[in-house]
Amino acid sequence: MDSAEYERKIAHRFAAFDQDGNGYIDRADFNAAAARLLTEFGTTARSDRGQALYSGAEAFWQGMAGIADVDGDQRVTRGEFVGGAVKRLRDNPGRFAEIARPFLRAALAVAAGTDPQGAAGASAPVASVERALRVLGAPDDIASVAARSLDTDRDGRIAEDEAVAALSAYFTVIEPDA
Repeated sequence: MDSAEYERKIAHRFAAFDQDGNGYIDRADFNAAAARLLTEFGTTARSDRGQALYSGAEAFWQGMAGIADVDGDQRVTRGEFVGGAVKRLRDNPGRFAEIARPFLRAALAVAAGTDPQGAAGASAPVASVERALRVLGAPDDIASVAARSLDTDRDGRIAEDEAVAALSAYFTVIEPDA
């Protein structure tokens, strides 16, 4: 991968977190993502699933800030994201799973809705995950392809481990050779 391709990938990954487009990632971005998911799936913030999603968003934010917020201002700039999150997560992909899993588990539970198989948050139907990806800002065509590709065992559902593995791979960006 050349440096232009690397920069493009970093920009997309940063934008995925910078939900309001203000040039930095902060707690509000994670809360906004949670609020949009709850609205899309008709889940109240005070419900068990809503509370789990907000708790997961907070854990995700705290993990991100812990590895990337170098100056401690409770905001992660693009430079901090590249220098902290991308490089540290590349060196320790398991760390991404640790910080993302509570949010992903709760998001799958919300996306599963009243589906009894998804009641515990273990998995959600592919179509529901596609909806969630759209709500979080993925273009329609990418959301569709991504949701189908997350279903690695082709059972029509996306399990927590499938989602965590895919997101870990997505956010592990290999730098171009110098």
